[in-house]
Formats: sequence, structure tokens, C-alpha cells
Amino acid sequence: MPLTLTPTRRRTAAAVLTAALLVPLAACGNSDDTKADAAGPSGSASATGSASGAPAANLTVLAAASLTDVFKTAGAAYEKSHPGTKLTFSFAGSQELVAQVSQGSPADVLVTADTKSMDKVKADTGTPAIIAKNRLVIATGEGNPFKVDDLKDLADTRLKVVLAAPEVPAGKYSKQILDAQKVTVKPVSQEPNVRAVLSKVELGEADAGLVYKTDAASAADKVDAVEIPDDQNAIAKYPAATIKDSENAEAAAAFVAWLSSPEGRKILQDAGFQKP
Repeated sequence: MPLTLTPTRRRTAAAVLTAALLVPLAACGNSDDTKADAAGPSGSASATGSASGAPAANLTVLAAASLTDVFKTAGAAYEKSHPGTKLTFSFAGSQELVAQVSQGSPADVLVTADTKSMDKVKADTGTPAIIAKNRLVIATGEGNPFKVDDLKDLADTRLKVVLAAPEVPAGKYSKQILDAQKVTVKPVSQEPNVRAVLSKVELGEADAGLVYKTDAASAADKVDAVEIPDDQNAIAKYPAATIKDSENAEAAAAFVAWLSSPEGRKILQDAGFQKP
């Protein structure tokens, strides 16, 4: 008789896979003494809670790759205002994050770069809230050496263009806007997440690529961003939700709510994300 894994066993079996992708966030603003006070005898976070009223916890947040920089900033701010809480982020393409949740990887919060990805795991998550929006730009080498002006220029076969893979939200948005403008692009590669597209352009391995506006802004000293008119662009929506199997449900819900608070939204908007 085949062995059936319970959700708990699935989470345990998947822990090794998740651990490989986890990116610990240094607790900016928290001294070592503060951490020691917040931890119990085993080193886990104290259950006494923080001054904000949210319970202290060690939270694992699965987040879309395009949130890498802003969530490190947001995480540091959250930890500072919620003593005893530690955030650990795992950044990847939304399709990879959804696969982790489906496989029962232990995590507390999921944030994707599109609603369709989140919909795929609606049975495993709480009700999502849109925390921000984004738009695409054309990233080129510094100084835009090939004088790329619009989407139609990406059809030039002399250009090395790189796109996110079709299953990645950024890849879906890219296909959507290129198809709408009847522009045929033959990419030299299709990457597993939008940050990989940006990296190719940064390193000079591609002449141009479609990335989010916030990604290009994060590498403004290495790439140029060519704006795409609103009527030719797509709006990326970022839903955030708690994961139902979370062992820190209350703390996870508090973090998701904070992302839509004035403080959370200001951090997102300062990084170039749009209001939801």
C-alpha cells in the first residue's frame, strides 16, 4: 500500500528544499542583547509578544524575487518595531514559491507577483490582500548603447534580448504586452525569475530585457530603464497571504496586515512600487 504523507510530514520532508533557498535577514536595529532577551531557553522566539501587541515569532516569508531589496528594508523595519520577531525570507520566482507551498514546505507568509499564482494555492492560504502594484520597463545597458526606444525595437534580431520564462509572472506580463503590440521577440534566454533577467543585462550578457520598474531602479548605476507607455504596459499586482499550516498564524497575520499599513506602504512606495 503506498505511503500517504500527512501535511505535517510533507512539511518536514520539504524543509530541506526550503532551507536551501532561505535568505536570513539580519535584524537591523536589534542588538544581540535584545535578541537574547527575546529568545527562550531553546533559542526560539519568546511567546510574550512585542510592544506592538503582535506575538513574537520566527516567521518564514516566501516572496517574489522582485521584492528582494524592498523586503529586506521592510523586514528590518518590522523587526525593529516588533521586538522578538525574526523574519527569514526566501526569494524566488512566484511559480517556484507556489510549488513549495503545494509541497507543504514550512512557511508562514506567501507574497507573489501576480494573483494567478496565488490563486493556485488558495486552498493552502488565507484571504490575500494586494499590497502593491508594479509596471514593466525595458532594461538596457548603461547609456542605452543600442538606442532602444520602445517595444518594437526588441524585435531587432541584432539585439540580444532576454525575458523571464513564460511560467513566471514577469514572463506572462512580457508576453501579454509584446503580443498586444504584435512584436515578435526571439530571446537568447528565458530566465526563472525577473532578477535573473536584470542580472543578464547588468553583466552585459544581454542588450535588453523586460523587468519591473523597481528592478531597474535597484540597479540604476548599471542599467538604463526605457519607459513603456501606460497604454502598452501591464499592471503587476502583489497579493500577500498567510499560509494555513503556519505554526505562527497570529504573527503571520500581523505581518501581512503591516504590509498594508502606512509604514509598510511607505517603504514599498519609496522603492518605486505603486499603491494597490
